[in-house]
Amino acid sequence: MKILPSLFLHIVFLSLLLEFCSALDILTSNATIINGKTLVSSGQSFELGFFSPSNSSKWYIGIWYTKYPEIVVWVANRENPLGNSSGVLTIGPDGDLVLLNATTGIVWSSNSSRTEPGSAAQLLESGNLVLKRKDDITESYVWQSFDFPSDTLLPGMKMGWNLSTGVNRYLTSWKDDNDPSPGDITYRIDNPGMPQFVLRRGSEKIFRTGPWNGIRFSGAGVPSNIIFKAIFVYNNEDLYYMNEASDNSIITRLTVNQSGLLQRFVLNKGDSSWSTMYSTQNDPCDEYGVCGANGICKISSRPICECLYGFVPKSKREWDVLRWSTGCVRRIPLNCQQGEGFVKLRSVKLPDLLNFTLNKSMSLKECEAECLKNCNCIAYANSDNSEGGSGCFMWFGDLIDIREFSEDNEQDIYIRMPASELNQNKKTRVVLIFVISSLSGILILGFLIWYIIQRSKKKRASANNGEDIELPMFDLTTIITATKNFSLTNMIGEGGFGIVYKGTLSTGQEVAVKRLSKNSGQGLQEFKNEVILIAKLQHRNLVRLLGCCHEGDERMLIYEYMPNKSLDYFIFDDDRKALLTWQKRFKIAMGISRGLLYLHQDSRLRIIHRDLKTSNILLDSDLNSKISDFGIARSFGGDQTEIKTKRVIGTYGYMSPEYAVDGKYSVKSDVFSFGVLLLEIVSGRKNRTFHHPDHHHNLVGHAWLLFKEGRALELVDDISEPSFIESEVLRCIHIGLLCVQKLPQDRPTMALVVVMLSKDGEALPKPKEPGFFVERSCTETDTSTSEERRITQNEVTITVLEAR
Repeated sequence: MKILPSLFLHIVFLSLLLEFCSALDILTSNATIINGKTLVSSGQSFELGFFSPSNSSKWYIGIWYTKYPEIVVWVANRENPLGNSSGVLTIGPDGDLVLLNATTGIVWSSNSSRTEPGSAAQLLESGNLVLKRKDDITESYVWQSFDFPSDTLLPGMKMGWNLSTGVNRYLTSWKDDNDPSPGDITYRIDNPGMPQFVLRRGSEKIFRTGPWNGIRFSGAGVPSNIIFKAIFVYNNEDLYYMNEASDNSIITRLTVNQSGLLQRFVLNKGDSSWSTMYSTQNDPCDEYGVCGANGICKISSRPICECLYGFVPKSKREWDVLRWSTGCVRRIPLNCQQGEGFVKLRSVKLPDLLNFTLNKSMSLKECEAECLKNCNCIAYANSDNSEGGSGCFMWFGDLIDIREFSEDNEQDIYIRMPASELNQNKKTRVVLIFVISSLSGILILGFLIWYIIQRSKKKRASANNGEDIELPMFDLTTIITATKNFSLTNMIGEGGFGIVYKGTLSTGQEVAVKRLSKNSGQGLQEFKNEVILIAKLQHRNLVRLLGCCHEGDERMLIYEYMPNKSLDYFIFDDDRKALLTWQKRFKIAMGISRGLLYLHQDSRLRIIHRDLKTSNILLDSDLNSKISDFGIARSFGGDQTEIKTKRVIGTYGYMSPEYAVDGKYSVKSDVFSFGVLLLEIVSGRKNRTFHHPDHHHNLVGHAWLLFKEGRALELVDDISEPSFIESEVLRCIHIGLLCVQKLPQDRPTMALVVVMLSKDGEALPKPKEPGFFVERSCTETDTSTSEERRITQNEVTITVLEAR
């Protein structure tokens, strides 16, 4: 190891003298970085310094997100860690960045090849650490970390070759979560003639994208979108891929991990957690060569592997037990006789470029003729899909790693067949055309009969109903444009029956689009129910329905947009709950109670919500509460007080005992849910996942114990405590316990609840024991927050009306 005499003492002296500030983004030739000191990019996005992974005694120089220090995006000395924290990063006499240990040995160096040495290192806002000459404001850097990626690709970082220098930039996984040294998973551009991305474990291929087709990488390329712009450069000097941010409010990174998974993560600035935009190997067909030679993977089929047309399994016994690695062989061998031709295979990822030739100047017609002349040519395809298609791939030998895609913009390949197979294929097509034509005629006739019947039913139903719902209808194109084609970045929530997206109409109005899941068996019923009910409701504490969309399988509800999301977004988050002072919490509780009172008593229809919970309470810009999600709400007749159902739908922790156990629900069921909500608002804790070291009751049970012992104020959330009014808080706890009493007849009506909340000082009745006041087992209390899910029975719905 190289030693620099007396340099270390000199460095330590300069460190003490200059008191290097961690907020700087530049390291000059007379400054150092030691453990505890960092460089921070000008916009505070990235930070460089020393770090040691968990459960490790080794130290490294790395770059990480300032707000997310656990996400390290680049490591300098991956292959040569420091044994302790006594390292120094500085600029050496030769102008290179060097990492020194306590004995001034060089552990790592930038080893730039430029003739002019660097005199300053700067951490750019892109996450790129650059070494440059003094006062050089150009981007002609002496050295940059972007040329030596670790396991992460950042926007602006190139992957691929500098063909003039021979530098190859690619990703290498960490060895494991606590060891950033290079693992055996790599992701790089191979260039056997036409470039393609390949993911390897050692030398073994585990995934590939398919070759570049002039537009994108065949079969797995991700085109430019609203999050990032994909750039691919292929000329005499460069062959690289990179992406640039399309929206500065969204952060993105591409990472390869030691499990062999390639993932793109996205983060909206201001959010606290990353989302996975996409990953490779997200289905079995992404596995390299999963169907063996001359097989094709079809993810929508069962089993997923089939032999190509004209081929049969090499080992039927292996294929019968779903082991496809033996692949397929021709049913009838080729013999290069007259009459041979090609069968077109549409929309596939092209086979791997193992034994092939490429001619970029040929047309597809010329390619076919050339392949026919060569008896060893078994398939051909265009090499470039842009501008109508051009170029010629020809394969010789087995075809490996083909998968089918449903998209029309994937490539077609033409596979050579003997004359007998071509004739059989023609006969099969004639039979198929006849069968399809006959079935189409029958289906069209059946559809016309069904349409006439349904139309007459609708007319009769409209005549009997006597009430028209006047609600604007949005067309699907408008909604797709507003939500940017239901982009992941526009997703703002997910409920029991679908996903909610933020959208912006052409007028500039922001809306929330609830897209009901196509896979939900209950979706259509809930859609109709919500439209019918909420279209008739108008109240300041109910979310406003602006319209709906119903085209084909798509069913969507368009609401006013609530910028502050839902109550659970604030009340259960340790940081955000501080924004909800007691006055704001009380205002929210009063709004919910008035909204429920309107539903139960003052609206045109008497409505029971049945799924009142924190995630269904939305907050507008002024934190006014609005009740949402009427998908499972039910209306009552004038003389009805209770309904019994065998189909129990709701959310654990908020359902009343009589509904959860016997399927009976009434306005008192909503009162029970409101009581739970009120106690959660006061305490800032969830009812069902509440834990206490002295007992195993839920939050309601804990509140009851404190109330009986005269210690109810201990329930108050510490965050809101400085601003609370003691009498008001005690009154809310008391009212909450009145609402969650076991028997529905003991609970107050919402009219009485509103009065009790509004009039401080009046005496309140003594509450009785709450519902579900039984201690849970230790196992049950350890359940995670995933308990908030809808429950229903998979049986025919039978609803029995019982008037009282």
